[in-house]
Amino acid sequence: MTTESNNTSAFILSTLENGIGVITIDVPNESMNVLKAEFAEQINAVFAEVESNTHVSGLIITSGKSNSFVAGADVSMLDACESAEEVRAIAKIGQELFDKIENMKMPVVAAIHGPALGGGLELAMACHARVVSDDNKTVLGLPEVQLGLLPGSGGTQRLPKLVGLQKALDMMLTGKQLRAKQAVKAGLAEDMVPQSILMDTAAEMVDAMRHGKKVRKTKKKPMMAKFLENTSVGQNIVFDQAKKQVMRQTKGNYPAPLRIIECIRTGVSKGTKKGLEIEAQRFSELCMTPESKALRGLFFATTEMKKENGVAGVEPKKVKKAGVLGGGLMGGGIAFVTVTKAGVPARIKDIAQEGIRNAFKYSYDILNKKVKRRFMRKSEMQKQLGMLSAGTDFVGFKDADIIVEAVFEDLNLKQRMVADIEENCNESTIFASNTSSLPIKNIAEKAARPENVIGLHYFSPVDKMPLVEVIATEKTSDETISTTVEFARRQGKTPIVVKDEAGFFVNRILGLYMNEAANVVMEGEPVEKIDKALVKFGFPVGPMTLLDEVGIDVGSKVAGILYDAFGERFALPTAMDKLTKDERKGKKNQKGFYVYGKAAKPTLMDKLTFKKKGKQVDESVYRVLGVSPKTTMSEEAIAERCVVQLLNEAARCLDAGIVRNPRDGDIGMIFGTGYPPFQGGPFRYMDSMGIATLVEKLEGYEAKHGDRFAPCDLLKSMAKENKTFY
Repeated sequence: MTTESNNTSAFILSTLENGIGVITIDVPNESMNVLKAEFAEQINAVFAEVESNTHVSGLIITSGKSNSFVAGADVSMLDACESAEEVRAIAKIGQELFDKIENMKMPVVAAIHGPALGGGLELAMACHARVVSDDNKTVLGLPEVQLGLLPGSGGTQRLPKLVGLQKALDMMLTGKQLRAKQAVKAGLAEDMVPQSILMDTAAEMVDAMRHGKKVRKTKKKPMMAKFLENTSVGQNIVFDQAKKQVMRQTKGNYPAPLRIIECIRTGVSKGTKKGLEIEAQRFSELCMTPESKALRGLFFATTEMKKENGVAGVEPKKVKKAGVLGGGLMGGGIAFVTVTKAGVPARIKDIAQEGIRNAFKYSYDILNKKVKRRFMRKSEMQKQLGMLSAGTDFVGFKDADIIVEAVFEDLNLKQRMVADIEENCNESTIFASNTSSLPIKNIAEKAARPENVIGLHYFSPVDKMPLVEVIATEKTSDETISTTVEFARRQGKTPIVVKDEAGFFVNRILGLYMNEAANVVMEGEPVEKIDKALVKFGFPVGPMTLLDEVGIDVGSKVAGILYDAFGERFALPTAMDKLTKDERKGKKNQKGFYVYGKAAKPTLMDKLTFKKKGKQVDESVYRVLGVSPKTTMSEEAIAERCVVQLLNEAARCLDAGIVRNPRDGDIGMIFGTGYPPFQGGPFRYMDSMGIATLVEKLEGYEAKHGDRFAPCDLLKSMAKENKTFY
């Protein structure tokens, strides 16, 4: 192999002896390859070199990074653009470059190992064939929708041609990523091989194509798929259904999915040239929307957080072994992410064998589902399960670096756990409590080594919810904080460090928000209308549904703790006590605000009349509460009244140092509660609303409903001085 191009470039051309050129992408000073507009000159120079070299009759495009093909475009490049025209110019550059690859007379094959995402996949799709490594790191997708954007360099036009209309819509509208095997099955890649023979296979494919052989297998489509994909009537059905589904899921809060549908539809009905024109135009428009700016802000915030230690300048200790106390739903989930994400052996302790069985079953069920769907080999599943061990005593805990406690919310029990760990583990073992409501300082009150005690509050279900709150007391050491933050990050979580006060950050704010929803119920507004109003605002579920999911009894207990800590502001309507007296615990005992069990299932008449049975309110709940449902408020008014309470409390928490900065507060609410991501979080939303406007709204509610709406001191001073959080 001889290298021919300037090695200071991110694109290096070399040639094999058999006349195949290799373009290796290796962006300097980046851990992963990302595409930038300024690379256009380098790429054009490499292509010119290829075309002028008479010995090169085929081309492989691959990566010089061991962990990625191309992870996408540089998002900060888009963020720096001040106008839609600047963004459109960037999109056009990408389109023209990838057109150049597609139109090359020699065969071009992409050899993909690691993520090929966004612009990286658009580049690969412009090649004439793709071969992928069978490594778990290898994933292919167009996740631009998650940044409020669409694929802007030909992705909306090329993906449907490769995988079909329905699969392309599914991938682009959700940002779904395909593993290597799925990519081959979908037709996005021609072959999957071990990384060790990736380049050899790519060279064989180029050679076959040079000799006029086809490497793409044509799959026989079922009759219905042919109708939906290849006829104008069928295509219209697909697009119309996609649009309905988007509106149902987004409530119109996200503009990007509708624009994606428009671009694909244009390409299908009017041709690729017109499709590319509308793609560049809509891409540039979306980049300027407040929704995309908020989502990009969220992306930058999470990227920034990954580089930070729990305490600046304090290095974390490496966690090599972990323990989990309690084999319940939370304990099982914590053990699962410790083993599967962090790759750290975990030993579970429970007082009963049944708890141990449940904890093992938690991991087995999730992993076995992956094996059945062929996302994972059975050998990998067995390897991960082999990292779990358990017992009813403290054998095997001595060398644990961290113990995560997930037992009942009982202070005496948790204090006893601290003493047990101090007795049975080493002097540096961290004790992390997964309490959702008890102050960590109380749990650490009798500890011999309080510097090792910290809170690590996960959200349920642990394997899905991305947030953890790391709660430090005044006595928690800096090393304990940094180590716990790094451990949570290795578990695939986004950790935020919060102050040790009742409810911490997320539950405190959520508590006030749900209290206000309860007040609205007591004024007679229908339960389903309140939920619908907040879902329309952008939450994944409404507050009454959330209370049923969490458990009315749990919500009542947390409300009591918050009331004891903060007083009348957190007072629940007294009638809500009647729900617990009526044994209404929500979904877990099939008795709450909504109907569960058989009564919730469609009747025979529903099926015969094709009536879709939505979630039904249990009408008897009104009788228990002593209210008659009547509609007097608009959905917008209901949403505003609940949300301004949330915003006010978020600002109050920041002022009290419960969160370190607005960024952490925004991340906490989005990842912990599903706060609408398109708004960027409560602090960004307050900025966009205007602090003075929020104060005015709060004062209006205060005059009508009392002191619980009084704007906090921070908001009043910011309004007076015309300040913003960002």
